[in-house]
Amino acid sequence: MSGIKWKKLGQVFDPTTWNDGINRDWMKTHSQSVSTLIKDDCVRVYFSCRPDREPDGNMTSNTTWLELDKNDLTKVLRVSDSPVMPLGGLGTFDEHSIYPTSIIEEKNEVKLYYAGWYRCKSVPFNCAVGLAISKNGGDTFERYGKGPILGPSANEPFVISGPKIRKFGDEYKLYYLAGSEWINHKGKPEIVYKIRMAISKDGINWLKKDTNIIDDVLGKNECQAGPDVFFKDGRYHMYFVYREGFEFRTQKDRGYKIGYATSTDSTYWERKDHKSGIQYSESGWDSKMQHYPHVFKLNNNHYMLYNGNEFGKYGFGLAILDNE
Repeated sequence: MSGIKWKKLGQVFDPTTWNDGINRDWMKTHSQSVSTLIKDDCVRVYFSCRPDREPDGNMTSNTTWLELDKNDLTKVLRVSDSPVMPLGGLGTFDEHSIYPTSIIEEKNEVKLYYAGWYRCKSVPFNCAVGLAISKNGGDTFERYGKGPILGPSANEPFVISGPKIRKFGDEYKLYYLAGSEWINHKGKPEIVYKIRMAISKDGINWLKKDTNIIDDVLGKNECQAGPDVFFKDGRYHMYFVYREGFEFRTQKDRGYKIGYATSTDSTYWERKDHKSGIQYSESGWDSKMQHYPHVFKLNNNHYMLYNGNEFGKYGFGLAILDNE
């Protein structure tokens, strides 16, 4: 895949302005970490969203879905009127948020891989990866268990998040981020995390590679997230995001931007950010940040959904691979 160029088709969904007459107190902002399920009559997009902040300033997030017209992917047909499942119970790993999601459909089941987020005291949060299964076509889900299927370990002690599931041949590969350390920066703890992977034969029991798979370009405190992998033209392609370790919330040049890497075996990667084919817009919803890219194929075209400014607060947009 040479001469990559993504043609932006614009912002598709903004939860801060969406109004179809249904009151969704649990969805006031954000539509983060999108993942698609291709159905007969539409493209269903799963994402995590947030209600207003709680009185003490804390926040939660839920996962829900909307459906796009297969003949016009910029047209929203409907938005679900409820989350796909409730938040976890007291003390569980997903008590406060059901966050970045990835969907895979097999036989009569739709499987949802997600990051459960729970609050801590000395640092703001911790995460682990959970699994939920749907038997009604992906409308709602039930947890595989109360605990995670992939969590912190001796070599990955913090923040296991951002799961993206793919199946190549008879083997599942899970690309995710793992926290390497918390750093006290100007009196506030900030997490550093890198992209890693794990393999599985059943999608439940995982063998971690236990090493970073994408080289740093911004130094040791570079943060990497949102790895999405697909196969095209005899190679594997990964789109992900990266940022500086600190001062990334308010400074444009330090915030998330989309990176790109290729591989011949889906395990060892060569980073080629300059060939990503997509950059910030000069103005508008994705002019200061781009986050959580997700690539899917429909009618022989490859499309990318991705979030924009303020970590997806104002929804997601669409791009099409321009040289197909």
